[in-house]
Amino acid sequence: MAVASATIIGSPVSPYVRKVLVACELKGVAYALDPIVAFFASDEFDALSPVRRIPAYIDDEVSVSDSTVICEYLDERFPVPRLLPANPAQRARARWLEEFADTRLADVFLWRVFYEAVINPFIWQRPRDKAKIAHAVTEDVPPVMDYLETQAPAAGFLFDELSIADIAVAVSFSNLRWARVELDQTRWPKTSAWVARTNATPVLARLNGLGEKMMRVPPDQQRGALAELGVPLTPSTLGTGVARRGPMTVA
Repeated sequence: MAVASATIIGSPVSPYVRKVLVACELKGVAYALDPIVAFFASDEFDALSPVRRIPAYIDDEVSVSDSTVICEYLDERFPVPRLLPANPAQRARARWLEEFADTRLADVFLWRVFYEAVINPFIWQRPRDKAKIAHAVTEDVPPVMDYLETQAPAAGFLFDELSIADIAVAVSFSNLRWARVELDQTRWPKTSAWVARTNATPVLARLNGLGEKMMRVPPDQQRGALAELGVPLTPSTLGTGVARRGPMTVA
């Protein structure tokens, strides 16, 4: 049975939010978005995501946070199209690559580069530490890319059809680009082509476009900007006007 409408809490600037939005759109799950930036979440949000990270997902059966948990739930409840391969060995590999993307890749791309280049100056009014960013780009990014180069398919996607592993890897590359970091495609040609193919799929291209537009909009104005773009929104928001760190936010 289809969900009448799910609620997804989180701004499309977040790659984790975009991952869940892709899953919903591919599976035809209608949703309303509360596009908050996690740092501006109200105390009420803690009940949905005790680590104060986005996205959170609510429907007629569950209220859950963490993009991996949400996507696996969606894949089990709405199995067409499948985001995890049917073959057990392939499914295990897909889960591992999603985990690698959500942890090691995100640690470097999001927390060491994007956070320092974008979040610190625009949310916390702290100057960019350009040396820290440069160190991450020259020392931390290459090992991540070297590993992905051993995993990237020569053509198409990892398991013929688009999977959660392709999506999870690709989404953070947009945030890296929004932090004004361009990678050497000749050094990692397979990975660069794989990510480009994945991000060029219509649903991900559109959602990445939304995220890019929101990069130019202050957090307290994103809701209005998304409404003008025709994005379905929740009738109320869990956002506030005061930024505060969550229990797992880096200093």
